[in-house]
Amino acid sequence: MIFTTLGRYFFRRYVVTAIWFFLGVCAIIFLADFSETSRRMASLDGYSVGGALVFTAMRTPFIFQQTIPTLSLFIGMTTLIALNRRYELVVTRAAGMSVWQFIMPFATGALLIGLFGMLVVNPLAAWGQRESLSLEADWRQSSDTSVQSNFLPWIRQTSDGQDTIIGAKSFQADGTELIDVVVFHFDNTGQVVLRQDASTAKLEDGYWLLTNVLENRPGEISNRVDSARLSTNLRQEFLQESLSQPETVAFFDLSRKIEVGKSFGISTKALETQFHSLLSLPLLLVAMTLIAATVSLKFSRFAQSRSVILGGIVSGFVLYVVTVLVKAFGSSGAVPPFVAVWVPVIVATALGATILLHQEDG
Repeated sequence: MIFTTLGRYFFRRYVVTAIWFFLGVCAIIFLADFSETSRRMASLDGYSVGGALVFTAMRTPFIFQQTIPTLSLFIGMTTLIALNRRYELVVTRAAGMSVWQFIMPFATGALLIGLFGMLVVNPLAAWGQRESLSLEADWRQSSDTSVQSNFLPWIRQTSDGQDTIIGAKSFQADGTELIDVVVFHFDNTGQVVLRQDASTAKLEDGYWLLTNVLENRPGEISNRVDSARLSTNLRQEFLQESLSQPETVAFFDLSRKIEVGKSFGISTKALETQFHSLLSLPLLLVAMTLIAATVSLKFSRFAQSRSVILGGIVSGFVLYVVTVLVKAFGSSGAVPPFVAVWVPVIVATALGATILLHQEDG
């Protein structure tokens, strides 16, 4: 069907609708995020309007990536309902064409959008997220302002017989430079014997270099020093893997990150879940399109059923929420990542196909 004249026409209508949706959503994301960025960071020393525009541009692909599944539902519904309102689907069905034949161009379009999201949008989003986090850290560091991050690194190490825990509010350079650092030193009984608060901690060869350090020992007066060294046996590669956030790793790098992480004995559940989530994206969008098709078949020109349209939107939204929830379970290790990601997508696809089959055969 996709190679026939009618198939190419349906496919072209789907692609044009998708392009307009993408442009509109990207514009809304850019304006909304620029406004929020200006509100949060206008007081920082390094902030400028030009910098905020660049910052927002780098974040836009990451935010847009989150909207792709929901967008595919609306694209499918909009295209199919528009065709139905002009009786084009009615004529197609009257000509003896089955639902599977006319739905194929739309399913193909959804599949291609999924591949585009996986192979193009995701690498761009991962790069933009890394760069935007680094830029925000630079602005806040120059303003001596704490970074409000959703990911707070905590590192435990044992070196020279001393057990220490290192925490930070943010990090740069793939985890080798920590910002707003606190270090707890423990004795053999597990009691804290020293606390060090530092502006930064940079991993050098065999030690952490702390700057602007405030040292506190139980029962003693605080002491401030310009710099201090903390012995470590941690390697840069280990930190890069242990502090990797899945959303900042491109699809093409995930397999390598997972292998390296396992070699270090680091949990890779979050990375594996992200990998399978991106891999299943094309099929998820096909499932969304099947849901859109079940709505369009019940939509008539003069008796639009709001409940049916709302049902399609709710069904797609529920599917998206379920995939997000099980992804969280997979990342935490509560459910195997493969099962957490693929089962809801396969079930939704099978359910959508079953409903269409029932509508087709009566």
